[in-house]
This record gives sequence, C-alpha cells and structure tokens, in this order.
Amino acid sequence: MTLEERIDQAETRVCTTVFPFLTNHHDTLFGGKAMAIMDEVSFMAATRFCRKRLVTVSTDRIDFEKAIPSGSIIEAIARVQSVGRTSVKVKVEIFLEKMYEEGRELAIQGMFTFVALDEDKKPIPVLDGLEIED
Repeated sequence: MTLEERIDQAETRVCTTVFPFLTNHHDTLFGGKAMAIMDEVSFMAATRFCRKRLVTVSTDRIDFEKAIPSGSIIEAIARVQSVGRTSVKVKVEIFLEKMYEEGRELAIQGMFTFVALDEDKKPIPVLDGLEIED
C-alpha cells in the first residue's frame, strides 16, 4: 500500500448533534468539548494510519472561526497531513450545519501531533520499514 493510500484509508469522520449539555453560557459549543472531539477524531485517524499505540504530544493553533450554536449538526474530519519517523501530524476540521437549512461551513480547525510508543512508553517508528525524517 502506498503512503497516499494509507492516508486516504485513515481519514476519519465523526458527526454529532450539539445538544444543550455540550454548550457554554452563550448557548454555543463549549471550546473544551470541541477540542476533545478534535483530539479523539485525530487520534482515531492516526491510529488507523499506523496501527500503533499513540499519545498526543501537541496541538498547533486551533482556530475557532465560527461559533457553533446548540441544535447544530457538526462533522469532524481528521486527515493525516505529515509523517515523521516517530510522529504523525493530523489536521482536523469541524464543519457546522444548521439543523433545518441546507449547506455547511468550516467552524473550527487545528492540527494534532502524535508519537508512537512501545510497551515501555519509548518512541518507535510510526511505520515499519519506511524512512521518513521527523
């Protein structure tokens, strides 16, 4: 399997409805909940990509471009962006859909970096037999 095929097959999408218990005092999706959704979907994509134990080691700039009101549908899409020797970087975009209207728009985006670990929690190559620079 080529690297691009592996990336394509690892793309992960998660949809959910923004119910009131997920919102803040402005009745919009709580930022911390959005970040948790992003971390989880990016973890799934990274794991599907390499099938190794992974931990989140960093996030690169999360942009909250549009508030997501209660009663919306959101879709989080995670896709591997780059691969290092022991790390994988995943871009996550959250799209907002109004419940009773057509169309959707990008609301939040960010990057998450994961490192592959062995049983002793030591970094290991993300992909076996593939020489990639970190």
